[in-house]
Amino acid sequence: MTTRTQPGRRALVVGLGISGIGTALGLKRAGWQPVLIEKAPRRRSGGYFVGLFGAGKAPAERLGILERLHDRTAYDGVNHDIDRFGPWRRGFGFRDLPGEPWMMLRGDVEQAAFEALPDDVEVRYSTVPTAIEQDDDGVTVTLADTVNGTTVTERYDLVVGADGLRSTVRKLAFGPDSRYLRRLNYMIAAFELPGGLGDLAEQDGCTLLEDDRSLWVFPFADHAPTVLMSYQTDDVDGEFTEPPAVRVRKAFGPEPTGDVLGAALEALEATDELLFDSVEQVHMDRWHRGRVVLVGDSAWCVTLYAGMGVSAGLAGADLLGTMLGRFDDVPRALAEWERRLRPYVHYYQQMGVQMQAIFTPNRKQISVRRVMAKGMTMPLVSSLLKFVRTHNKSGRMKEIDYARA
Repeated sequence: MTTRTQPGRRALVVGLGISGIGTALGLKRAGWQPVLIEKAPRRRSGGYFVGLFGAGKAPAERLGILERLHDRTAYDGVNHDIDRFGPWRRGFGFRDLPGEPWMMLRGDVEQAAFEALPDDVEVRYSTVPTAIEQDDDGVTVTLADTVNGTTVTERYDLVVGADGLRSTVRKLAFGPDSRYLRRLNYMIAAFELPGGLGDLAEQDGCTLLEDDRSLWVFPFADHAPTVLMSYQTDDVDGEFTEPPAVRVRKAFGPEPTGDVLGAALEALEATDELLFDSVEQVHMDRWHRGRVVLVGDSAWCVTLYAGMGVSAGLAGADLLGTMLGRFDDVPRALAEWERRLRPYVHYYQQMGVQMQAIFTPNRKQISVRRVMAKGMTMPLVSSLLKFVRTHNKSGRMKEIDYARA
């Protein structure tokens, strides 16, 4: 990746996740000098399952990330539809949904992006913004070191919030979470397994679907599987009053678990790397204000159900760099970036709501799904379903390259 640096084009990027590192790479390519800050004391490792679609592959290639990634899809595996007890059936897996993704772990993408950073990009850990003030010429940011308690005030030409669903930058520059977060009233628990799960072959996946709760096991060709557990709740705040393992066990009830669910719950209790969170979207009329802009989940969280978080985050980061390189006027660049990006993100958010029926179905939706899965064993029906999977609008929107559309 070629870079050029011009004086007076300095950006603060808040958040060392995929969107933040991707943004730093895009800014560097456009001639900016990014400074990355992260509230955690170190970069995260590991992670849950993600799919990288065409909408993310093209920008990942331009950012110098794709060459460091590989597809972990277990093409030889099958997906089983299981109950707690009883025979296993042929079922739908993630690969049966529209689109042609590479399957990998979130940590794969974060590691690849971090390795692509040029040596002269400064990264500061245990650092958070506490105040953001801007004028026509730039942004003054107060930064706090959470280890020693010191603060420093610095001047930037741009501030990028890539600090997740509950973004600090968004709170400081746009207002409280209550204005923008939209709860879907579901919870998720996602984590890596140390090995196989019960009698399930490592390259096979499975889904255990019950009314408004589910267990998904995602297999890989060259890595231990990952797990997604999801359930409906009427009290999101109450879900955070006890340890995640306790809440998840309560959600799946007092009934006997069976081998696979029981093993998954035991693995959840033992893991040190767990994503446990509510399913929420971020809805904003604008993603930028003056010289402050939000990227990724901070701006538009589409939910894990949509499967497009990583791809949309990389696409938004790449396109932001492109527009800032094309236009010297920062407000115009941000406006053009948002105009180009918003229709795709809007579609992914709609898809995220619809995909609840896939990832956490109710009783009726489970019945329909099983009828379709049975049809997969019939050659004519199977061919028709495969055609729909690869040719419908959802599949096309997941594969499109925004920057070239």
